[in-house]
Amino acid sequence: MTDLNRGIMEFKGADSLPVVALSGILILGAIAFLIVWALQSAYAVG
Repeated sequence: MTDLNRGIMEFKGADSLPVVALSGILILGAIAFLIVWALQSAYAVG
């Protein structure tokens, strides 16, 4: 068992490339959304 298959990602195949890539895309997308939202809220952009 690898270290990626522990904790909150405790299911079979949690350390597979598609799951890791999907998680990364979701996290980076959420961060990008929050940055864009914060900039639009702070400055009258768009």
